Amino acid sequence: MLDRAVIDGLFPADLPEPEFWEEKYPQRELADGAKVTRLGPSPTGFIHIGGIYAGMIDRDIATNTGGVYLVRIEDTDQSREVEGALEQFARGFDYFGITSDEDVTKGAYGPYMQSQREQIYLTYVRHLLRQGKAYLCFATKEELTDITGRQQANKVPTGYYGKWAIWRDADASDVAAKLAEGTPYVVRFRAPDDADGARARFTDAIRGPLEHEANRNDAVILKASDQSPRLPTYHFAHAVDDHLMRVNLVIRGDEWISSVPLHQQLFTALEFEPIQYAHIAPLMKQIPGGKRKLSKRKDSEAGVDFYIGAGYPADAVLYYLRGLVNGRLAEVPLAEALAAPIQLDQCGVAGPLVDLVKLEDISADHIATLSGRQIVDAVRVWALQYDAELVPVLDAEPELALRALAVERDGVDNPRKDLRKWSDFRSAYAFFFPELFELVSGPTDERIAALNVAPEVVTAFAQDLVATYEHRDDASEWFNQLRDLAAKHGFAANAKEYKKDPDAFPGSIREASQLVRVAITGATKSPDLHATTQALGAEETLRRLKALAGS
Repeated sequence: MLDRAVIDGLFPADLPEPEFWEEKYPQRELADGAKVTRLGPSPTGFIHIGGIYAGMIDRDIATNTGGVYLVRIEDTDQSREVEGALEQFARGFDYFGITSDEDVTKGAYGPYMQSQREQIYLTYVRHLLRQGKAYLCFATKEELTDITGRQQANKVPTGYYGKWAIWRDADASDVAAKLAEGTPYVVRFRAPDDADGARARFTDAIRGPLEHEANRNDAVILKASDQSPRLPTYHFAHAVDDHLMRVNLVIRGDEWISSVPLHQQLFTALEFEPIQYAHIAPLMKQIPGGKRKLSKRKDSEAGVDFYIGAGYPADAVLYYLRGLVNGRLAEVPLAEALAAPIQLDQCGVAGPLVDLVKLEDISADHIATLSGRQIVDAVRVWALQYDAELVPVLDAEPELALRALAVERDGVDNPRKDLRKWSDFRSAYAFFFPELFELVSGPTDERIAALNVAPEVVTAFAQDLVATYEHRDDASEWFNQLRDLAAKHGFAANAKEYKKDPDAFPGSIREASQLVRVAITGATKSPDLHATTQALGAEETLRRLKALAGS
């Protein structure tokens, strides 16, 4: 074990003692049972929808127990930091309303970026070194590779432990010589001597009692001494941070279960109160022959920006995710599910499948409950970022937008569900707006030609319709004028009559109606045609019919 003077000489002279940090970050004054939770995204990549999933659970548990939810940026791996990641975190959290009580902008237990907590970590690393619970390791990459090779050749577990840990019990003089030479070193945690063959036991808040092989590896807790700033590894940083931020429930992915034994050892060595863990199953994707984890690298729907950019309403996504957390929440109405507390003991241990078809159904159902004004406002907010051309159109004709949305939605038992997300607005409703609608170019327009009605018949029919058109309020009366005009121009009264002798007619009333529908909406499928003309108004309807007539 190194002399205290040698150890202290490795650190800044003004480095505080642990007591300083314990006093600066006292126990929180919270009611019994209150949970302090945290989300720790790493800026080594953009946030996964699983991060929103976990953050939603963190936020819910903290809120419903009278606790605190905080966001801590875990940026100790600065070499892999992705530009723009922090901004994307904020964008995702804001969109889904997963607001933190404490984060990089507010809170008394910060800093909330690990890269700004160097002094705190160094205090506790020095503390372990002084107690002989950690040591300096000068092993080179080549030596570590050699150790792994010999372990594999001997068919023993790989790692840095026991006799393979070549600096674990090094003579103080050898350590001093390396320090005098300026050789870079890392600091390793000294795993307990009785760890080999032992079992670690703990109770998971989701999975109940678990046990795992105890950690016997001397894990690196402080990275190489030739780096600046001197930052710890995740294992050590999370232990120190969760303790000083007074976190008492850590909700994280089940890939961390195998790390609990090491984390238990670190908490014991640092003399910290143990923390309860809740390990959630990862979000999965169905693939041919099975399923796999939802991957940001392979699956566009894994990224949070996929949902924001497409304009899925945040409440619909949160409702869907809450149903994946607790199945009972998928069986109740959206408002009730969003208000109901999440129960950790009702979380499944198998990864739930992310089904975009199901999400779109939920989203469509949700949007169908919103007022036209709510939809227009939401579409506009989305369009400001993702469809700028649409914004001035909505601003110029807000009443037209409301009339368009009212078609087959207002006053009906089964409203249209053609909006699944805000990005659907253009494809579903753009034709209502003159600025966005492409008029047909007479009877030879390809959209009209596809109906297989002779151009001269189209022209005559359209010209007659324009000359006699009446913008009637009553749907039956409005349609009767089309029916009468179609008969006048030789169209069969119905499809059955037309099929009996197709050569005798230019088409049936269906084709005649489709000529009008395409002229007015640009497509053969649209909302109710009479209701559409009422939303458009007489002047705009006639303008479109004139285009069909080629005038």
